[in-house]
Amino acid sequence: MSNTSINDNEVDIVIAAINSDLEPFMNEWRPVFSQFHLIIVKDPDMNGELHIPEGFNVDVFTKSDIDRVVGSSTSILFSGYSCRYFGYLVSRKKYIISIDDDCIPARDTNGDLVDVVAQHIANLQAPATPFFFNTLYDPYRKGADFVRGYPFSLRSGVTCALSCGLWLNLADYDAPTQALKPEQRNSRYVDAVMTVPVRSLMPVSGINIAFNREVVGPALFPALRLAGEGKLRWETVEDIWSGMCVKVICDHLGLGVKSGIPYVWRRERGDAIESLKKEWEGVKLMEEVVPFFQSVRLPQTAVTAEDCVVDMAKSVKEQLGKVDPMFARAADAMGDWVKLWKSVGSSSPGF
Repeated sequence: MSNTSINDNEVDIVIAAINSDLEPFMNEWRPVFSQFHLIIVKDPDMNGELHIPEGFNVDVFTKSDIDRVVGSSTSILFSGYSCRYFGYLVSRKKYIISIDDDCIPARDTNGDLVDVVAQHIANLQAPATPFFFNTLYDPYRKGADFVRGYPFSLRSGVTCALSCGLWLNLADYDAPTQALKPEQRNSRYVDAVMTVPVRSLMPVSGINIAFNREVVGPALFPALRLAGEGKLRWETVEDIWSGMCVKVICDHLGLGVKSGIPYVWRRERGDAIESLKKEWEGVKLMEEVVPFFQSVRLPQTAVTAEDCVVDMAKSVKEQLGKVDPMFARAADAMGDWVKLWKSVGSSSPGF
């Protein structure tokens, strides 16, 4: 990797606690996480106490904290994996890194432990190149550069706002794919990262992600919820919806999104066939969602992430709200999120 300067005080690691026993998870991550501040948000639907080992600088937020900060006058639900967004909301750091609690550190091709924090921050600190694709991947990494024919006027790049990491072992397939190929596992570690081109959509996975909160924090939110949403990634699309919103917003604001390293090792959890019964609704909705995001354009008056979310929510309600009431509810949640972001952001830390 290129030389990366990490200020510990600029990084929050946000964990959505879906399991109550976090000791194995936290101990696996101790070599990587111990020097940083952690925000753990307990799924408000979870009963019982969290088990967290000592030796971490951690703040834990529970249902009572969510109710106190958010109140009841909102359409936003922070249950399940969506509880992590509460961590995004209350953080005051420049960079957010979020890892699901069914993941442990991966090892690279040399057998060395992958430092997800260092690699995510390197992705975010180095420019992105969304307007012209570099065939040698990220030109700012050590040992790489711009290839012949790449315009010099574009070589300074733009700010990278979002870094999307990948997964070894159990990749983030949807339930139909995993059910059809139950034994398929990802064992290919590809030591590469690239900028996703402008106007190209992508399924952003919330399993292993980092972003510049100061630039696009308001554009990552819990909005689209399936009627039968469950507690497994196969049973949700909240991160996919939020990811398409933030990609369109990044394109509009001239920001970059990267995909590739760092990797995490994702453990086995759940039954794809059972999850298929819940996720099928989301699989069908994607056929409506993608054309919308491919065609939606934001006005030039939208100059901040908050502006973009408000304008996009209007388009969602107008164009998709008539297709399914789920989209109208998502639009309402997007508007409420911006109000909440501004309200919490204007309050003092500690709330």
